[in-house]
Amino acid sequence: MFKAGKMNLLLLRIKVKRKVMYKKAEHLGFTHPSVVECSRELDILLNRVQGICS
Repeated sequence: MFKAGKMNLLLLRIKVKRKVMYKKAEHLGFTHPSVVECSRELDILLNRVQGICS
């Protein structure tokens, strides 16, 4: 997959993961293990975008 397509896919995954994390945090609290894990996964996606951009 070319760079722009890969970036678009990652940005979509970030958007979805962020929404999921916020919903979980709303119901479970920000320190719940499920929310923390979701945050960790979001960090990984964000780091991938940073790697593509740099």
